[in-house]
Amino acid sequence: MATHIPVPKTNRARLDEHLPVDHRLSQVYRVGAGLMGLVLLAFGILGLIDKIGFFSTGGDEVAGLSTNGALSVLSICVGVLLFVGMVIGGNFASTVNMVLGIAFILSGFFNLALIDTTFNPLAFEIQNVLFSFVVGVLLMFFGMYGRVSSTLPHDNPYWKARHPEMAAREQSARAGQRELK
Repeated sequence: MATHIPVPKTNRARLDEHLPVDHRLSQVYRVGAGLMGLVLLAFGILGLIDKIGFFSTGGDEVAGLSTNGALSVLSICVGVLLFVGMVIGGNFASTVNMVLGIAFILSGFFNLALIDTTFNPLAFEIQNVLFSFVVGVLLMFFGMYGRVSSTLPHDNPYWKARHPEMAAREQSARAGQRELK
């Protein structure tokens, strides 16, 4: 009879673990959040400058994408949230990138269904849907970089969290090698 051995909760990787402040993964998360935040902020500000109606579906375009006041304000809010993630950095930036990436992909599918209907509150067209998919995938890439892979290096904090016994053995082996020198 097979028995199930429960894995202690301490061996599971958690999203709230803290990276060292100077860890190189934090820079990837910050750069990704900052770049995407800058793009969304610029798009939102340009949309508001054009003084487009809040829920207008008249086909007003900014930077090749259709927009209205609601989409502009939403873009600014998401851009600011990404900037907050960039400033805080670490796992917070990674998690914000992943969550917003999923939200952008879901938004793309949802708005794809609304394109040819009378209810299209964000004035989406096909180029907006494609933009939403691209931004979503990029945010997910930046958020998951160094966290999700089958071949994480052994100095990666996420690998250490998933393999604490092996990490402890490797650390004690390195300490023993330093003593021999």
